[in-house]
Amino acid sequence: MMKTILITGGSGFIGSHLCKLFLTEGTQVICVDNLLTGSISNLNSISKHPNFVFTKHDISTDIEIEGPVNYVLHFASPASPADYERYPIQTLKVGSLGTHNALGLAKVKKAVFLLASTSEVYGDPLVHPQPEDYWGNVNPIGPRGVYDEAKRFAEAMTLAYHRTHGMDVKIARIFNTYGPYMRRNDGRAIPNFISQALLNEPITVFGNGLQTRSFCYIDDLTQGLRSLLYSDFNEPVNLGNPNEMTLLELAKLVIELTGSKSKIVFQALPQDDPRVRQPDISRARKILAWEPKVDVRTGLLKTIQYFKTLE
Repeated sequence: MMKTILITGGSGFIGSHLCKLFLTEGTQVICVDNLLTGSISNLNSISKHPNFVFTKHDISTDIEIEGPVNYVLHFASPASPADYERYPIQTLKVGSLGTHNALGLAKVKKAVFLLASTSEVYGDPLVHPQPEDYWGNVNPIGPRGVYDEAKRFAEAMTLAYHRTHGMDVKIARIFNTYGPYMRRNDGRAIPNFISQALLNEPITVFGNGLQTRSFCYIDDLTQGLRSLLYSDFNEPVNLGNPNEMTLLELAKLVIELTGSKSKIVFQALPQDDPRVRQPDISRARKILAWEPKVDVRTGLLKTIQYFKTLE
């Protein structure tokens, strides 16, 4: 029989790519999204697919789905500092109540559950690079705490369901990811830099720009998520690109690749902004035989081409 995958937050950046990936594999896909930060336009290419169903619903409230569901992927959440500053309560609710509801649905359906967690569980890390056994350095009451703590709680609840009910669960700690279908006003570095560069506007870099990030192209990430979903591993797994670069280097690279006349300007560093961010993907390499393949120049060129198509 055809397998059914339910993806919460399926109209978002990563969720929409997952919907398309699983449809190409002959899977029925149910997308559940309240469109708070997702966009229905991300699903235009698959909206008429016979195996695709879109349900507008807030997973932070009770949900019932008819028929069998084999996999539940919980990707619903605001996912950028601009988003969770704008929607702090919704961010906390979808990480707590939303995770509870998604886990409850997976339990009823006897489905495999995958949680989209985040590198933000490590906070402003004191260990570098960050392995999965590092507990993090998080300010629970800072402006980023609503997202960080929601995801940390979500991980705790997911493993509680695994230990208590014997559910098959997966936890993906996703590091900075980029690619087509990111929003222009997303608020994260790559969409900000590309949008500004294409308009020849000043590129805003926070602090001195020497804080580091590790950027993973979306196609690499979705393959990692797919491998994790079908694995027999239940502990958290880092998914990201270990090639680290400073934000200043990123800004200069975006200017080069766009041929922009933009100048770089510096603004005050936001509170609790991580100084370093680099995944230790030893576990993903060992358990999933996975590592990223797309280099940052290639991925950025594809992303720039997508941003040029936006009005």
